[in-house]
Parts: sequence; structure tokens; C-alpha cells
Amino acid sequence: MIASESIKLSALTGKIQQALSEVFAEQTYWVLADVTNHSFYQQKGYHYFDLVEKEEGSSTIVAKVSAVAWGNGAIRIREFETVTGQQFKNDIHVLIRVAVSYHQVHGLQITLLDIDTSFTVGLLEQQKQQTLIRLTTECASFIRKVGDQYITRNNQLAFGAVIQQIAVITSGNSAGYQDFRHTLDHNRFGYTFKIDTYFTVVQGENKAELVQQRLIDIYNSRVPYDAVVIIRGGGAQTDFLLFDTFILGRAVAKFPIPVITGIGHQKNETITDMMAHSPTKTPTKAAELIIAHNKSFEDAVVGIQQTILIKSQQLFSGHFQALASLNAAVINQSRTILNTHKEVLHGYNSAVLNASRSILLNRHRELISVSNAVLSKPRIIVAGKQNDLANLLGNLRSFNRLYTQRKRGELAHYETLFKLMSPVNILKRGFAIIYQDKKIINNALSLSPGSQISVLLQDAELEATITAKNIKDEPGTDL
Repeated sequence: MIASESIKLSALTGKIQQALSEVFAEQTYWVLADVTNHSFYQQKGYHYFDLVEKEEGSSTIVAKVSAVAWGNGAIRIREFETVTGQQFKNDIHVLIRVAVSYHQVHGLQITLLDIDTSFTVGLLEQQKQQTLIRLTTECASFIRKVGDQYITRNNQLAFGAVIQQIAVITSGNSAGYQDFRHTLDHNRFGYTFKIDTYFTVVQGENKAELVQQRLIDIYNSRVPYDAVVIIRGGGAQTDFLLFDTFILGRAVAKFPIPVITGIGHQKNETITDMMAHSPTKTPTKAAELIIAHNKSFEDAVVGIQQTILIKSQQLFSGHFQALASLNAAVINQSRTILNTHKEVLHGYNSAVLNASRSILLNRHRELISVSNAVLSKPRIIVAGKQNDLANLLGNLRSFNRLYTQRKRGELAHYETLFKLMSPVNILKRGFAIIYQDKKIINNALSLSPGSQISVLLQDAELEATITAKNIKDEPGTDL
């Protein structure tokens, strides 16, 4: 080789640089490629990575080139991560706009200028739809699609009347979990909760098995949780692919305890949200949902309490009026009977007086007759007749007094009976008045087990349900 024909390396690289500049200067290209060997230097905001193209249907690399993103390119990558929820990392398929340059020291270099978010969003959505189709196909026994909604075993479960014992799946340093606890612990209704925390990693598509394992741990704990809450809050709005995985979607869909999600994705609904019982946008919203559920139960209980109070007041008022009417009727009837017997007694008294006068008159006449006869008889006969007359007069007075006393005793006896017959006195003696459908009943023919009755005592009215009915063969003691 002739030394005069050789050139310096810098001259050669300079020619390469010049040639490439003439061809690629001011030119940009939209390129489809996969990202590999990615490194990010956060302090400078630089991305270094390789772009590769693989043979369709295999992993054979047919093209590879080094690439870099800085300045506006790095800004576009941050925007891409925010919009898509996808972290810029290895093994993602992207559509990027690049410029080709050559440096005499660093060699051939591809610089990322822009990245098409809509391409990646469309690709992610396509993968998401494929996962949903797989779920409805392979898990048809507990996942089915009706219209635009997904019906799962989990979202068909019913919450308990109150949500109080809660299992939370979250990361150990999650700001969203702190928001969730703060909202529950400082609710304005004073509700208290028992919360068990199951910590795990909730970022990274390959971490879905860890979240699934925490669900298994909750199930195996045998704790009767009212709900399971999956929380991801705080940090960047990237890397939600974990919640679009088949593994986690299937696990949530068939989980036997209602699952509430507070993943924190403001724009899209993840597959986990679709499979869960109650999806919410943020951990705070998840806590507010639980509080609202418990408040609705409290409102229902208060409403029932008010209804019972009103009904009780109405029943008490009605029965009080009925008792007052019955008491008034007994008093009026007692007065009527007393007046009637008083009139009868007055009649008897008048009859006795008239009979006494008649007897006295007759005896007086007999006495006059005897007196006339005495004049012709001995004094002893006159004395005997006078004695007979005195005895007769005494007997007549005794008869009149005894007869009047007996009638007064009968009247007092009737008055005592009427007082004893008063419902107030009957209730005081330990008896009770039985009502069915607001009617007094005196036998068990219309009653059967399960019948509702009202029992009126001296100082209270009781509502009761017949649990058994035993027919008595003997009438028992007549009290």
C-alpha cells in the first residue's frame, strides 16, 4: 500500500458526515420501531435507547440503530407518558419522528423529535379490546358483555347494609392511601371503620401477579370483609397497564367480595374498573362512596324510626279514644241502671208506706171495733188485744225497716258490681283486653299462629304475634 494514498480517520469520518448531511440535512422521517436498551438520566432529562425492527412473526432483528432524545424530544416523551398512561420504556412499539445525523466521534445517531401519542393510544386500546374479548371468551361463566357494559360476578354482588370492615390493596408509600384514610377518619357523620392494609406494588404491567396474590391473601384470611378497595394514587399519571391485564381483570371479576377501585386514572376506564363492583376515579372518591353508602343506611333507619313513632302515636291515640269512649259508656250505663233501681226502690218504699198505712187503718178500725167490744168484756181481754196491737205495730215497723235495708243492700251490691265491671278496674286486677284489627275478641277462633294482636294492660298497650295456639279441653277456674 502506498502511504500517499492513505487518509486520516478524521478525514474519512468527515467525508461520511458530509455525505450524510447532503442526503439527510433538514430531513425528518416518521419511523415505526421497538424500543430497547432504554436508559433515562433524570438529572439531565436525556433518553438513550436503541430502535429495532423485528422480522414479522419472529424475534429476529432486521434493523437496529442507536437513538437519543433530549430537549424538545424529552419534553414530547413526557407528554406522551401523560396522555397515554404508558411509560416510555423497553419493548414498546412506537411511531416517532426522527432526524439522522453523524458525529465524527459518536458516529451515526438518530435523534427523536416527536412521538405520535395517538398511534400508541390506538395500539394500547387495541390490546385492551383484545384482552376484554379474551376475558369474555375464557371466563364466560362469570364475565359477559351486555351492550356497552360488562356483567361480572363481582359487580353483581350486593354491598352489606353497612360497609365497616375494609381490606385495602395499595403501595406502601401511596399518597392516595393517605387521602383515602383521611377522608374516612374525618367524615362528618362520625362513622368508624376497621381497615386492614395489604401492601404491594401497584405499578408495572409485570406486577399484576403481585396484586392478584394480595387478593388471594385477603380471601384466605377468612376475615368477613365488607369490601376490598384497590388504590393507586399519587405520583405520575403513567403506567396504568397493570390494571388492563388479563390476570388482574379475571381475579377482580370473580372475587367473592365487592371490589371498589380508586386507581386515579382521570381519562380512561381500565379493565379492572370494568370488572369491579364500584369503580371510582380517585382514592378520595372511593372513600366518599363508602361514606355515602353508610349514610343512606342511616337515613333509611331514621326514616323507619320516624314511621314507627308516627304509627305508634296514631295507634295510641286511637286506642286511647276507644278506651275513653268505653269508659264513658260504662259510666253512663251505670248511672242509668242506678237511677232505674233507685226509682224501683222509691216505688217499693211508697208501696210499703201505703201498705203500712192501710194496715194501720185496718187495725185501727179493728181496734175501735175491739174497743167497743171491750166495754162488754173483761179488762184482761182489752189488755191482751192492746198487747197484740203493740206487737203487730212493732212487727210492721221492723218489716218496713228490714225491707228498706234489704233493698238498699241490693242497690249497693249492684253499684259494686258495676264498679267491678269497669274496664279500668278489670285491667288493674291483672286482666287484659285483646284486640285484633281494632276489635275486641273473647275467644281464639279467629286467631292462629302468626296472627298480630294488641294487648291492652293497665299501663301500656303491647303489640304481639301468636307463636302457638293450644285448645283447652276444660274451661278452667271461673275467677
